[in-house]
Amino acid sequence: MTETTHGLFVSFEGIDGSGKSTQARRLGAALEAAGRDVVLTREPGGSPGAEEIRRLVLEGDPDRWSAETEILLFTAARRDHLERTIAPALAAGKVVVCDRFADSTRVYQGVSRGDLRGRVDRLHAEMIGREPDLTILIDMDPGQGLSRALGRQGTEERFESFGEGLQHKMRDAFLALAREFPARFRVIDGNRDIDAVATDVLAAVETELA
Repeated sequence: MTETTHGLFVSFEGIDGSGKSTQARRLGAALEAAGRDVVLTREPGGSPGAEEIRRLVLEGDPDRWSAETEILLFTAARRDHLERTIAPALAAGKVVVCDRFADSTRVYQGVSRGDLRGRVDRLHAEMIGREPDLTILIDMDPGQGLSRALGRQGTEERFESFGEGLQHKMRDAFLALAREFPARFRVIDGNRDIDAVATDVLAAVETELA
């Protein structure tokens, strides 16, 4: 495998506990082993300023912020992430593997926390103006995903605490996005052994790189 002459932006999406973070790390490691220059990053976060905002939005009481305030916070974090991490890496010809991007905001704040998709898209067009080249959607049973997510027992469980009903809404919304943007979405069944999922993820990305 030869080195890329231009960057590739790959995002991972899915409900909480779908395994997308694990698969993003595995993809990054596989690409690096094959000689690719990879930047593994996440949202919210991925730059010092965005990581500060991450703590604001993922920790604390579930009703700490309104959906409208969340949209503004996530967009501010994404703008800083894009400027300081993603855009420079792509300009240098690297493969950017990002755990969540704008599709998560479209789902969490734009659909599941209120009918705010139009506001999300307008802010994205004005302040971000960039979509991933390829989006891997790890599709997972909502009950199983929530059980996994809560089993982590971490501090970033603000959204998981909304319950399984929200997880079902989010899964439906992610699948709807995959139908809306079929050119960049690849839906992969996450209800399987992680090695089988990783094999399908790598195949999808290698096809895009080729």
